[in-house]
Amino acid sequence: MNSHWPALLWSAIIVTLLCIPGSSEPESSSLFSIPHIDKYIHFILFALFVIFWGRAISNKPKALFRKKLVWITLAGIFLGYILELVQKHFIPYRSYDGWDVVADAAGAILGLLISLKISAQK
Repeated sequence: MNSHWPALLWSAIIVTLLCIPGSSEPESSSLFSIPHIDKYIHFILFALFVIFWGRAISNKPKALFRKKLVWITLAGIFLGYILELVQKHFIPYRSYDGWDVVADAAGAILGLLISLKISAQK
């Protein structure tokens, strides 16, 4: 039986990280001064989101696994979009960025492809 705890923990980490208030100060000497680093972070966060949830359901029959994995991927994309809206309306010094949603979606799709590849090797 696969545990859902890693996937639940990773989901909580994503929500926590994306709801941290921003800074009114420009990021000049930090990791975030690297151009577009936040897009890479979004991409990785959501790829791992799908991979962890895929691992949590990997004991399902193959057809059911694939169907659920597609729904998990769509849920990840939806989560990314909702968190961008939360940032815009409720998190100080954070804003909505459509390119973050694109990075979230691309990461989730990569997570889907990796999870399908891993399940095919079993």
